[in-house]
Amino acid sequence: MEISGTSALVVGGTGGLGEATVRRLHAAGAKVVVADVADDKGKALESELGIRYVHTDASDEDSVNAAIAEAESLGPLRISVDTHGGPAGGGRLVGKDGSPMPLDSFKKTIESYLNWTFNVLRLSAAAIARQEPLEEGGRGVIINTASIAAYEGQVGQLPYAAAKGGVVGMTLVAARDLSPLGIRVVSIAPGTINTPAYGKAADQLEEYWGKQVPFPKRMGRSTEYAQLALAIAENDYLNGEVIRLDGALRFPPK
Repeated sequence: MEISGTSALVVGGTGGLGEATVRRLHAAGAKVVVADVADDKGKALESELGIRYVHTDASDEDSVNAAIAEAESLGPLRISVDTHGGPAGGGRLVGKDGSPMPLDSFKKTIESYLNWTFNVLRLSAAAIARQEPLEEGGRGVIINTASIAAYEGQVGQLPYAAAKGGVVGMTLVAARDLSPLGIRVVSIAPGTINTPAYGKAADQLEEYWGKQVPFPKRMGRSTEYAQLALAIAENDYLNGEVIRLDGALRFPPK
């Protein structure tokens, strides 16, 4: 798919993975809409790159549709990338005091990382389906963010692993559902990516995780996520797949 001249929606576009993806798509000629709740960062990106920022609550249908409408006003919407974050409850299934994990903690993590992803997926799919088909009938691509925790969740990660496992599970089914419309669905499952969200802890995390990655011996970079997202958008034969981006890292139990 040709990127230049299309519009692209990046949900969570002010975060580490999202911002890098915004910059990569913009450099490739896409008309990008950043959909997020971090207004200061979003407006700064808007001013710097000449793109659009829309305050967007990924859990709210009207809010996501407003961002989609903004993207459609710029050109045919053919790319939707979802990198939003949220609260990630954790802890052991049964604590040291013998108490079970609180159900609310599990629900909140599922809500933010799975339900919101589904919300963006369904609304983006309906919007991309409205676009005119390209050569071979393709209309666009939806890229979701999973995690290698979906495969090797660590001790204390049960809610997050379940949520990201749900994103993995949706990928092939969504691709099959949307195939008559010419819409591809691909998920990226990052390993340990060093983003600005870690703040002062970034160096410590790099020291801890970097040496556990088989190669290269470091944490991943947001720019590498963005590079993969662009490659997925450009390559029409990538569909229904979850791509690990982890330097061959496999999470140990803890």
